[in-house]
This record gives sequence, structure tokens and C-alpha cells, in this order.
Amino acid sequence: MNIFRVFGTLPHICQRLLKRPQNLFTSNQPSPYCQFNEDTVMLCDSNIQRMKLLLKDTATSSSSVSVESKTKLLCSIYLQLKSQEKADFLRHLVMNYGVNHSSVQKCARSFLSSQEQGESSRIKAEENLRSSLTPYYIGLFGHIGRLEGGVKFLVDLRKDVLYLLSMLEPNKSIAPNIKALNKTLRDLLSLWFSAGFMRLQRVTWDSSCDMLQKISEYEAVHPVRSWGDLKLRVGPYRRCYVFTHSSMPKEPIVVLHTALTTEISTSIQSIVNHAHLQLEEKLFQPLSKDVVEDPKNIHAAVFYSISSTQKGLQGIELGTQLIKQAVKDVLAEFPRISLFSTLSPVPGFRDWLLLELSKDERGALLSSFFLTDEEYTSLKDHLCKNNAVSVREQILEMLKSNQWLQDANLSELLKVPFMRLCAQYLYREKRRGYALNSVAHFHLRNGACIWRLNWLADKSPRGLTSSCGIMVNYRYNLVNKFEVK
Repeated sequence: MNIFRVFGTLPHICQRLLKRPQNLFTSNQPSPYCQFNEDTVMLCDSNIQRMKLLLKDTATSSSSVSVESKTKLLCSIYLQLKSQEKADFLRHLVMNYGVNHSSVQKCARSFLSSQEQGESSRIKAEENLRSSLTPYYIGLFGHIGRLEGGVKFLVDLRKDVLYLLSMLEPNKSIAPNIKALNKTLRDLLSLWFSAGFMRLQRVTWDSSCDMLQKISEYEAVHPVRSWGDLKLRVGPYRRCYVFTHSSMPKEPIVVLHTALTTEISTSIQSIVNHAHLQLEEKLFQPLSKDVVEDPKNIHAAVFYSISSTQKGLQGIELGTQLIKQAVKDVLAEFPRISLFSTLSPVPGFRDWLLLELSKDERGALLSSFFLTDEEYTSLKDHLCKNNAVSVREQILEMLKSNQWLQDANLSELLKVPFMRLCAQYLYREKRRGYALNSVAHFHLRNGACIWRLNWLADKSPRGLTSSCGIMVNYRYNLVNKFEVK
């Protein structure tokens, strides 16, 4: 790129820098020394300073071509920054391109004084006040959103904002400004990624390799172990649906895996059966024509995995809409289906149980709250027969290492108390009046009910570490809820 086509001649650039109007976007610090050569633009001594200068030029330029070029350059530089440099830039952005509070106060006073000056004056004062409450970086986001790949950039930018928020101490003076930036980005992306702009797409083995690869990489609930495993998940009696967006056509935004079964499944092993990966040997062969889906054997649709792939879209609800549209697609193909349910993990249950047991240092609650007298006696007889260590300490140790599963008798003794405690965790443990468990919160908020707990439904190390192998069916009455006909 010829830099002078973007920025003009060197004397012209210097003249613009010297004559730039002093406004909210202008830093009190002196402008850094600028250097140019034919291959790249070295505006100053550091990437951050270069971006600060580009922000100023973008804010004051009246040429749309110039703004677009500088916005592209700003995004390009940002993508090359290290984590700390990105954090520094975001701090600069919120402190210098946020809301001008002095302007807000002035407009608020004008609005109050306009109440007796007629309707026209009042409306104009309202518009001025509304405008003053809009952060200046909204304009920058608008410029970025118009670029090719700009929406994806903003999604990733919010991911960086969320990371910065997680690293900031709540009492830091800049924390409210970063939170405001996050809210602004979330509100903007919520409009751009509303359900009306999303496109439902079914992924099959005939889909592009790029899409299949991303489906495999983004799977967050039950990791895909191989191409053969993936082939099973998009093959007969399985449906994989994704939401895509016109600005990110090759990116699955949300992924939903569904199993078409005769009844509501009780274990993930029956759906994702890694024992049958002899299919690996036939990986590059077409799916057998002998495997034909029989509609008479399909009475239930079990949603066993739903994953949001973009961290920058956190808090923007798309999962419910994906389930809704997937149900319509499944019913159009198999009208006889009458059962809709999930087979969901219970992330955090084991950690919650360990925490509660750790609080009970004397073991008093173990025999009165966690276990019935009969359960406590049975466990004590089984665990302490040749061991002086207390029942509580042994359970804690076995929970941490998942050793309890190796003992069939112990596993059977723990089944009833663990299932009861898991039900209590899902039903009674709350945060701000809602279910503490994030998965339960999602499904219950969407109108599902906790229908059944399933013991040892996920025996994988991940399932044991997350929820002691327990999985739950959240039952949906989707026909009534979503008015699917």
C-alpha cells in the first residue's frame, strides 16, 4: 500500500497534526514523533501510541475514505498487540473516548430549562442529552462494523474486554468504565446477532471440511475424539445444527447436537459410543446405504450438546432460538416425534459437594444432613472395616480422585445419597433467585423441567470430575412453548 495515498504528503500530515482541533479526543500529552517509510507506517515509538494517533485522526477526519483506511490500519495493528498492550489500549479507549460527563451535565441543565420553552425546544434538548450520553467509541465501532471482517473483529474485541474485566480488581477506578464498554459492545452485538439475522444450517458429512473441522474444535460438552467420531455425530439418527451469520458465514456461532431415538436417553454412552469407532477404518467411504433411518423407530429428539463458539457473544441468548428452529426442522422431517429432552451434564456438582463436605470438619452433618442413618452405617461398615480414617475423609479423598467408581459395591452405596444431593443442588442452590448451576439455569429459564436424574450416565473422566457421572434430562414441552405445529 502507498501510505501517502491514505495519509497525504509528509508536510500535509505534519500540518494536520499541528492544526488538529482540541476536543475530547485530544490527549493532553504532546504528540509523539512520527516516522514514515515506503513499506509501513511508523507513526510513533510504540504500537499503542500509533493506535492513539489513529484514533484521533479517525475522530476528526471528515473524509469517509480516510476514515475507512485508518480504521482498517487500527484494526490491523490491534490484532498484532500482545495481551498487555491490548489491555492498555482498552484503558485508553474508555478514558478518552467514553461519555463526556461535562457535556452530559450541560445538556441535562439545558433539558431542565427547556421544559417551559415549548415542545420543540424540549425535544431538541432531549436529543442533545441523548447524544451526550452516547460514548464516542460507538462511532468507532460503527466504522469497524462496516469493514469486511469488522463484525468478527468486534466479537473478538469483546472477548478481550471480558478477559480484562476478569483480571481487574472490582475496586479499581477504571472498572466501571470497562464495564460500560462491555455493556455497549454487548448491546450492539445483541442487535447484530438477533435471531432474525441468524441462518439455520444442518451439518452433515457432506458439509465442507472447514465447517466439520470447526464443529469438532468447538465442541465443549463431549469432545470429539476423531474424524470417525465426528462422522457418527453427523450421520444417521443424528442431527447437527448450527447458527451462522452473514458477516461470519464460515463460522458456526452456536452448535446443537441432537440424537433421534426411540425414548429419552439415560446415558451419553448410548449416544456417543466410542466403542464403535471401527468406523474409522471406513472413514473416507460414503455412509452405508444400508443405514436408513426408520421413522417408526424415532419417537424422541434428545439434545445432548449445545455450545456457543464465540466468547465475545457471551450473554447474548441464541441457544433457545437454535433449539426452537431445530425442533421445527426435526418435526417437519419426523412429525411422529413427541418427546423433546436434553441429556445434560451437571457441571460444578462435584465441586459443590467437595466444598460442603469440607465445611463439615467434624463430620457432624455427614450422618445427619448428607446421609441417612442407614446410609451412614452401610458406608462406615464398608469403608472403615480395615481403615481408621473417618468416613468423611475417605469420601473426600475418593471424590477428588474418582476412585469410588472402581469399587462396584461402594458405587452402589453412593448412588442414592449422591442422586439425592444432586437433586438438592439443582433445585435448592440459588444465586440471585435463580439456579446456581448454569446449565439448569439455562434450561429452566427456557421453560423446561427437571425430568430425570441418570446415575453414571457419563463415565468419562470429564463427566466424573464435573458431576460424579450424573446427567439430567430437562424435558421440554416445545410444541406448546414454541407453538410448533
